Amino acid sequence: MNGSRVVERVRVTVGDRSTASMVGAHLLGELADRTGLACGYSAAVPWTGERAPGHDRGRLFAQVAVMLAAGGRGVADMAALRDQPDLFGDVASGPTIWRAVHEIDAAVLGGLRSARGAARERAWAAGSAPAHIVLDVDASLVEVHSENKEGTASNYKHGFGFHPMLCFLDATGEALAATLRPGNAAANSGADQLEVVDLAIAQLPAAQQAGHRPGDDPEQVLHPVLVRADTAGAVKAFVDGLVARNCEFSVGGRVSDSLDAAIARVPADSWVPAVNSDGQRRHHAEVAELDITMAGWPTGTRAICRRETPHPGAQL
Repeated sequence: MNGSRVVERVRVTVGDRSTASMVGAHLLGELADRTGLACGYSAAVPWTGERAPGHDRGRLFAQVAVMLAAGGRGVADMAALRDQPDLFGDVASGPTIWRAVHEIDAAVLGGLRSARGAARERAWAAGSAPAHIVLDVDASLVEVHSENKEGTASNYKHGFGFHPMLCFLDATGEALAATLRPGNAAANSGADQLEVVDLAIAQLPAAQQAGHRPGDDPEQVLHPVLVRADTAGAVKAFVDGLVARNCEFSVGGRVSDSLDAAIARVPADSWVPAVNSDGQRRHHAEVAELDITMAGWPTGTRAICRRETPHPGAQL
């Protein structure tokens, strides 16, 4: 247990003029220790050979996570932790971190995901569970500057790199799951979207997962799950898959003649003020429900339109 600690024990004193930077990152490391994340990571990464590696892999991966959460962007930024051994203890070098990453195979990756889910379940049990489960799914282009990177390809914006599919928990902004895809992967792939949703749901505690696996009985659902996406989510395979998982959905509607006509038919007195997620009125914005038949969509699907005054410089 001690060998897997992410950070060192510290003592807060008063009256001293010395300061320590990165103390916020130290708090993240302490949270990882208390939820058992580093120990779970250690158990997920077996070592082979005559002797164990000099750096515990669980501690190493948890320290990398702390660095990224603190604003780091690459392995070189681990120097910010390495320069403060009183706070973070012994931090692995860049080459050691790269070797550890290359040791990860499919089995190890599954163990790391399970360890992360177990740590989240402990944190939620301690009182940090969100009131509502809202998952945001989106793809994002990641540019790279070398054509020799494995798994890369040109993208539709004439760039080059990756096009990962991501899923975030709205209540906290945490990344629950991601799949690494080449740059030419489609943003509206229903299969890829469902894969990342399944990985995200698997990260939730058992009570929140209940009823949200493909084919589950709706009566098993204990906590509703809402999945949101932009217009890339308006594909039949994705929506039907969410319904099969007893998930609610909110996706952007693609521009079409039928939608345009339905919007034009909305009476002037049917528009009502729009509100933000905090319940406050949205500036110069109104919403209305459209009277439109949408063939192929699940029974009960509603089309809701928002209109608002464009802000200066908006792309219409």
